[in-house]
Amino acid sequence: MSARTGLEQDPQLPPVALDPEVVEAHHRRWTPARIAVWAAISLLGAVSWAIIAIVRGETINAIWFVFAAVCTYLIGYRFYARYIEKNLLRPDDRRATPAEYKADGKDYVATDRRVLYGHHFAAIAGAGPLVGPVLAAQMGYLPGTIWIIVGVVLAGAVQDYLVLFFSMRRGGRSLGQMARDELGVVGGTAALLATLVIMVIIVAILALVVVNALAESPWGVFSVGMTIPIALFMGAYLRFWRPGKVTEISVIGFVLLIAVIAGGGAIAGTSWGADLFLLDKTTIAWMIVVYGFVAAVLPVWMLLAPRDYLSTFMKIGTIVMLALAIVIVRPVLESPAVSEFASTGTGPVVSGSLFPFLFVTIACGALSGFHALISSGTTPKLVEKERQTRMIGYGGMLMESFVAIMALVAALSIDRGIYFAMNSSGAATGGTVEGAVAFVNGLGLAGVDLTPDMLTQTAADVGEESIVSRTGGAPTLAVGLANIMARLVGGSGMMAFWYHFAIMFEALFILTAVDAGTRVARFMLQDSLGNLFPRFKDTSWRPGAWAATAIMVGAWGAVLLMGVTDPLGGINTLFPLFGIANQLLAAIALAVCMAIVAKLGLFRYLWVVVLPLGFAAAVTITASMYKIFSPVPAVGYFAQHNAFRDALAAGETSFGTATSVEAMEAVVRNTMIQGVLSIVFVSLAIVVILTAIAATWKSYRRKASASSEDPAVLSRMFAPAGFLATPEEKELEKQWAALPASRRPARTGHH
Repeated sequence: MSARTGLEQDPQLPPVALDPEVVEAHHRRWTPARIAVWAAISLLGAVSWAIIAIVRGETINAIWFVFAAVCTYLIGYRFYARYIEKNLLRPDDRRATPAEYKADGKDYVATDRRVLYGHHFAAIAGAGPLVGPVLAAQMGYLPGTIWIIVGVVLAGAVQDYLVLFFSMRRGGRSLGQMARDELGVVGGTAALLATLVIMVIIVAILALVVVNALAESPWGVFSVGMTIPIALFMGAYLRFWRPGKVTEISVIGFVLLIAVIAGGGAIAGTSWGADLFLLDKTTIAWMIVVYGFVAAVLPVWMLLAPRDYLSTFMKIGTIVMLALAIVIVRPVLESPAVSEFASTGTGPVVSGSLFPFLFVTIACGALSGFHALISSGTTPKLVEKERQTRMIGYGGMLMESFVAIMALVAALSIDRGIYFAMNSSGAATGGTVEGAVAFVNGLGLAGVDLTPDMLTQTAADVGEESIVSRTGGAPTLAVGLANIMARLVGGSGMMAFWYHFAIMFEALFILTAVDAGTRVARFMLQDSLGNLFPRFKDTSWRPGAWAATAIMVGAWGAVLLMGVTDPLGGINTLFPLFGIANQLLAAIALAVCMAIVAKLGLFRYLWVVVLPLGFAAAVTITASMYKIFSPVPAVGYFAQHNAFRDALAAGETSFGTATSVEAMEAVVRNTMIQGVLSIVFVSLAIVVILTAIAATWKSYRRKASASSEDPAVLSRMFAPAGFLATPEEKELEKQWAALPASRRPARTGHH
């Protein structure tokens, strides 16, 4: 029997959970070998951090970044995540998860933990960990490294883990609906509005990055497109033909993925392949809109989960391959620890000083509100057992942080002059090699001496006509990855292959966040509409699901098409809002978690939530104030709006980055939109945070409040908690395997 839930184990079945004392004994078992291993990890991590943060020289070896990150992640997962699990969340595997007691074969599906880890990681890992660190590299390597690694352990992974667990305990409710339940009508309504609007903008921006990566790229279109039929095959294979054979289909899927990547290059080189798969941006945008709708309404086992699991092979495989290449090649970084732009705020890549803009530029790699939407969207409806949430929620975010560190190292590994030539705007460089050389050398950076040959040779090596002003972060990351991988395999002759491989990898990386984001947006809207029309809360009601999906796809699709068809405005001008809106969403998620922890009466451990919440609130509110009130046009939306409006009034036909009257009018219009949205977002976030503080204080006065968790239901299945089963878990698995099929409870997911 569970002391907390009063649930009785069915005597006709093997145990559905390990005895808590057995679990605790496993964690407390400190053998000499285990002590030696953790001592070595701690020592290597300490040495790596000392070299990165303290030792100063003209260069630093990239290998120390890999060691510092991996050692910190291992310690954070083993000790801090375990501390949160034991004291704050207290999972009970005797309780059934929503995937079991709400199983419908469509949205609520008990899914193998390894498949679900792949789905969750693929869904949360979008453009942020790839693009943000590349842009923030202009401030030097030290600030970004500290924020990415330390920030994820204390903030990002904590948020993902808590939101996933609390949503799972509440039947898979969305973040907005949890806010309404915990904070009341005012705070809940503000959170619902903020999450819905921010979600539309985030998904549209992610989709736009995919469009830009795949446009005019037949190789990318073919390879990314082929992952859809492969995923459908994997879903049917596990569902109907070979249930439970996860390893088997993993190998098959991986082989097929490598085949379509290699085949994509060959097909793109043929005349018919180039004609068939060479698509413009508008066509690709419409295809993504249609795909987003279909992926969100199909049963999750059919396309979403296997496709995300498949793309996780590509994502994790590429990042691990890059990490191993860094260890073997040991590239040297010539960037300063903290650059001159960190204090002046006049950098050509990202405007604004280190605080607060570094922390909103590197969004997803350390802390991301978007993850809270996934953790309260698809994932809690698929978890088999409560103890798996640590591996999936906390562990999934650690892997995303590692992606961000690899992106930062890749960006810093290329020549610093080339970095600024690629990431400075076309208005600054004139879009020409000569203009880029003059602009970069005019920055007065120590040790930078850019020549035209350096730019033309790099462009030729990667198979591009030009690399000047290839802004957005993705091309820079591709050049950095190609530079490192070519030194390991193939030399300069393979640079073009590795560059296009990286571009395709980035497109696949981000597209999986689009389809999962669309499904989550549908859940959010259904939860919201369910407050007025209760039938919408039933996610298995197909008309409601289709209507909610069509509304959300129509919303982000309209914004996407506006950005694609209007290169001077639209979504491109909303991109600076992405980081701030994303972190405001994280502050909202952490505020809701704080109110939940307070209601549970766990005030002794409230600091676990208050620490990241306080920092996120300070960063995002400060950044919003800068964007709204700064008199500097490069920073403030309204300052830029007024400058361009005054130029138009004075009869100017070009001004700043705008080369025509139409472009100037677009800047005036879009900066007003940005400014107004900034005011709306920060106002809603402040309302949510204040109501969460009030709810927390109310719970403290009462010492605890009524829980909004779903009633506990007895589980009738067993599954291990971690990626690899412990000896005790393997013994239980044998008992379940020996159970006659007629007495074995029906399962609906990949297991």
